[in-house]
Amino acid sequence: MDPIKIDITILAPVEKVWNYFNEPKHITKWNFAHESWECPSAENDLRVGGKIKARMEAKDKSFGFDFEGFYDEVIPNTVIKYHLEDGRKVEVLFDKIDENTTKVTEIFDPEKQNSVEMQREGWYAILNNFHKYVENH
Repeated sequence: MDPIKIDITILAPVEKVWNYFNEPKHITKWNFAHESWECPSAENDLRVGGKIKARMEAKDKSFGFDFEGFYDEVIPNTVIKYHLEDGRKVEVLFDKIDENTTKVTEIFDPEKQNSVEMQREGWYAILNNFHKYVENH
């Protein structure tokens, strides 16, 4: 299956976007696709070989899972590449448009359980949550 690509433009400097994307104290504030979900905890060892782990669960506790990946490449304020436990690859690009504008692009391998469109919508909803969080904090 072809990778899925989504992007969003955020009105904030690339350094702020990078920090809010990677610091656990921020990840827990935006890393969910719908307001009925939350991200109660996050850990991030942002280095090649390091691990990202975020707990994602429904607020009513009816369902939850750990999102985990291992870093393959980290270039500050520019690119993050990691792979998930099942081997799928994820790439996140941080493009500085100007001093106060950053484009974030995510390219990820789809999984086989859900439709490509559902996955695109879910990842985009999280990216849009991130966009709103950065611009409002």
